[in-house]
Amino acid sequence: MFEQLQDRLSDVLKTIRGQGKITEDNISQSMRDVRRALLEADVNFKVAKAFVNRVQLKAEGEKVFTSISPGQQFVKLIQDELVEFLGGDTQGIKFKSSGVTIILIAGLQGSGKTTTSAKLASLLKKQQNRKPYLIAADLQRPGAIDQLEILGSQIDVPVYSERIADAVAVVKSGLKQAEILDIDTVLIDTAGRLHIDGELMAELKSLVDISSPDEILYVADGMTGQDAVTSSSAFSEQIPISGIVLSKMDGDSRGGAALSICQVTQKPIKFLGIGESIDAIEVFHPIRLAQRILGMGDVVSLVEKAQGVFNEKSAIQMQKKMLGNTFSLSDFKNQLMQIKKMGSISEMMNMIPGASKLKGMEMNDRQLIWLEAIINSMTPTERERPELINGSRRKRIAKGAGRSVQEVNQLLKQFSQMRTMMKKFGKMGKGKFPIGL
Repeated sequence: MFEQLQDRLSDVLKTIRGQGKITEDNISQSMRDVRRALLEADVNFKVAKAFVNRVQLKAEGEKVFTSISPGQQFVKLIQDELVEFLGGDTQGIKFKSSGVTIILIAGLQGSGKTTTSAKLASLLKKQQNRKPYLIAADLQRPGAIDQLEILGSQIDVPVYSERIADAVAVVKSGLKQAEILDIDTVLIDTAGRLHIDGELMAELKSLVDISSPDEILYVADGMTGQDAVTSSSAFSEQIPISGIVLSKMDGDSRGGAALSICQVTQKPIKFLGIGESIDAIEVFHPIRLAQRILGMGDVVSLVEKAQGVFNEKSAIQMQKKMLGNTFSLSDFKNQLMQIKKMGSISEMMNMIPGASKLKGMEMNDRQLIWLEAIINSMTPTERERPELINGSRRKRIAKGAGRSVQEVNQLLKQFSQMRTMMKKFGKMGKGKFPIGL
């Protein structure tokens, strides 16, 4: 996500930071490079032009402070403007102070509305202790009801459904049922079309009238780039959209839709879909994303991801094993499984300030899969006592995992070094070192 834009802007910002003096000429040249980077990232050309003009205007009229270099000050201007273009402040769901909050999910067919509905229900349940209820009102797409029911069962959220042709009737009945149950948040999954047409908008307007939603979230497929911007704008002209969810952002290395959509629609992005799993959705934070795009990292989001995966009890148990030098390859595998739950390795690396610039730090999700395969190819005894693994055992493990003997050797060497390091930390700090990997 945003990899292409990050790479292009990092080169531009590196040049800017090196400027001992900011002049009209180097401001103009730098902003030409920024504009080119934005256009290559599929940012709407009007948005790219407006962004460059605003930064350039502010830079030329900015008072130069002595506490920071002019280059750093210019980068700060770009960051501040980028935050504004992404919507400014973080805007989540606006819940009612009492009663049931109703959220209607709209969008074109194939944008990921049904999956997004379940993801949002899961996020609201886990992170905000809400009691969500899903209404299956997509009666156009075959399998949409079944899909929502399956997803609902996975996250233990009730789903209201009727296999009839009247979406309005389904929503009416679903809302009545929600009043009976102990529910505080209703999410309505609506039907989409391959394109915006009169029939689609008429049904949506009827559902809006019936449900009087507190939020109308438009799900836009981030992989479609400027098409997502265009469709979002068209929808917002027809119904009172309160916010946008950009789905499938893990499949878009450019990210131009996110940078364009707020400016074109004047609606805030509220959530990002960042993967296929039910937990692969996050609240959209303009400041954090701007820092990520500019290569400044996002430690806050990284810590939040870790807190959601590592529970305190298992972390304390793992720490004791590390200190007692009983940390095994089985424990190492468990740690890898926890890390995988946090999301893409490359995405996490982008959250660490400066990590993307370090040589030798390149990692990808396949490497975790390979390491797990090698450990799975070992016997339980070998995982607990890796010193038993001789040459013939290494060949057997490599063959079983479908990897090379060199990779097995490398894993065992790194694991041995890690255990030695843990032992030293235990003696020096008496247990005072970070939990986990």
